[in-house]
Amino acid sequence: MNEPTDQQPPPHRRSPLGWALMAASLALVAGLLSLLVFRVAQGNPGKGLVASIHDDRKPMAPEFRLRVLWAHTETWDADARQALADDQVSLSELRGKPVVLNFWASWCVPCGHEAPRLAASAKAHRGEVVFLGLDVKDFSDDARKFLRKYKANYVSVRDGGSRSYNEYGLTGLPETYFVDRQGRIVAHKLGEIRRNELEAGINQASESGT
Repeated sequence: MNEPTDQQPPPHRRSPLGWALMAASLALVAGLLSLLVFRVAQGNPGKGLVASIHDDRKPMAPEFRLRVLWAHTETWDADARQALADDQVSLSELRGKPVVLNFWASWCVPCGHEAPRLAASAKAHRGEVVFLGLDVKDFSDDARKFLRKYKANYVSVRDGGSRSYNEYGLTGLPETYFVDRQGRIVAHKLGEIRRNELEAGINQASESGT
């Protein structure tokens, strides 16, 4: 009677074609991962902008040209008002004046908390600093009700998409950017802004480049 044996089968040796296919698969996976990273970076172009602001590099504020949602110019001077001639406002049209750019939406509770402070500061700096609201991720009718409720005394524009939101690197609402006379962002406030933070940002924007 023959004894059973425990002999193992010879190890499998991958053929050159097999190695080539494995290398190709790994290259494909690496390429897809690189593409994913690139798309994520492209989907959030403002991330680098915010980092530059916090590093005090004073990056140029991303340009936009948006339709006017609220054409109240009580606190704008005559030069700034000319930007509304075509019912649109671009940031470059406001060069020469410090700009307080506030991103907001009607459904944003902290936006309502800070709205009276922004209106009071706009009145205090009337003709010297341009306050501009930028409504995002919102319905136009709701946005106008919000502005009427808080008696907004400066212009607001509306971005019906996500371009401005992404280019400025927003992570929520509200957010406020302080732009100097040359169009450079010198300060940024994430979340509800306090009176002292608002005045500090205005001082930075007013003194920058002088």
